[in-house]
Amino acid sequence: MLFTPTLSADRDLATAADYRQWSQAAQEHDRKSGALAWRNADESGNFDYRAIRARLERLQALSAANDVKGLLFVLNEGIHGNIDGMGHERLYQKSRFGTKRLIEDYIAAVVSALDRIAASRAIPRDEKRDFFRRAQHCYGRSALLLSGSGAFLYFHVGVVRALWSEGVLPNILAGSSGGSIVAAIICTRKDAEIGAFLEGDSLANPDRDPELRRLAADEVRDRLAALIPDLTFQQAFEISGRHLNVSVAPAEKHQNGRLLNAITAPNVLIREAVLASCAVPGVFPPVTLMARDDRGERVPYQPDRRWVDGSVTHDIPTKRLERLYGVNHHIVSQANPLALPFATDTRKQMAPIEAIQHASMMTFKAWLNANMVIFQKPLELLPPLNSLANMARSVINQEYTGDINIIRPPKFWSPTKILSDLDQAEIDELIDTGQRAAWPKIEMVRTQTAISRALDAILARIDRGGDDGPGHRASALKQPVR
Repeated sequence: MLFTPTLSADRDLATAADYRQWSQAAQEHDRKSGALAWRNADESGNFDYRAIRARLERLQALSAANDVKGLLFVLNEGIHGNIDGMGHERLYQKSRFGTKRLIEDYIAAVVSALDRIAASRAIPRDEKRDFFRRAQHCYGRSALLLSGSGAFLYFHVGVVRALWSEGVLPNILAGSSGGSIVAAIICTRKDAEIGAFLEGDSLANPDRDPELRRLAADEVRDRLAALIPDLTFQQAFEISGRHLNVSVAPAEKHQNGRLLNAITAPNVLIREAVLASCAVPGVFPPVTLMARDDRGERVPYQPDRRWVDGSVTHDIPTKRLERLYGVNHHIVSQANPLALPFATDTRKQMAPIEAIQHASMMTFKAWLNANMVIFQKPLELLPPLNSLANMARSVINQEYTGDINIIRPPKFWSPTKILSDLDQAEIDELIDTGQRAAWPKIEMVRTQTAISRALDAILARIDRGGDDGPGHRASALKQPVR
């Protein structure tokens, strides 16, 4: 039976200055509410706890016997996502901090076994490489997707800072509109350099005009030049080791949106890609992408095509990431003011009022789609109105959430702020909001991405031709704050 937590535990959660304080308050909350007892007990109807307990004990026995080949055999047939229901959403709704200890211990044991296999001299390098590539293909990968956001991009900065500080920021990032700015800042720098660019005073415009309500296109270009190095997608990947993905939408009819990255557009320059992804139709002019040719000169990329705001067609490009990288686990930071009414976190239990709002939005979506079919022919006689209607339909019909959702809390901001140059206080508030929205999801991210991060780190070392010694574990399974 759960007991009512004290008011002091709730207050400590709300006033925590950093993640360490928040996690301590969350664990105290779980102790007083009875959720800690739930965490420590294996039993649950939401996953096969007996099978996971048996798997854990087998891994522990093989590790104690230093039987690396036995570990390899076991993991060859037992490493894939959501094994025995461990990813069930309700397993992350009971407690404020973490999930079942059994699940966390099992994940840690798998990562430890992967580390042993990678370090072993008893298994030939080619056999290990084959095993880890198959394991990554079967298990899948995680990505962080940063929505379109306009000036609310600083919410994403807070989310990224929270994940990066805890060592759980994925190596695959995708962004549209304002989200593409934050993704580009991260993916054009070495890991050790990222922290300085996640501070509010580093991101504020030093030349901000307090009287200016909205940034002009040239000013946006200048700000991007100050924040994003003049690199191609391929050059950025070689520097950071992270996969940057930027969504852009076509300005012309009969064209498809693009997801630009080091695979699909290695020579395209990131600054222009981000500028295009931020080009809100009707507010900023469409953008011609630029690339570097074989001599390193800047040249137009597809000069007959122009591009606009990527969130119009692919705010959260989950399907394309699945095809390109084998991503099957999506962490979404959602701050798009147009999408927030449709972005319900279905991974948490909704309050009655939230359920009513969600049902209302689904009804509205169905009504709008039905009417668009009825009025399609008349709208075609009015091209500007037809274009606007199609854009609205595209925005409404997109999926805006993933497996783990970090959603900007509802708070009224004047519509004029969305495309404005925010002052320092507003920037700091949004960064703080992003961090606080991310903290309750940190342990969920840590648990659900630990294996994929371990596999990524091992394969990166193998591809670099490094030795087989352990070297990935500190980043692949950073211990949670206790």
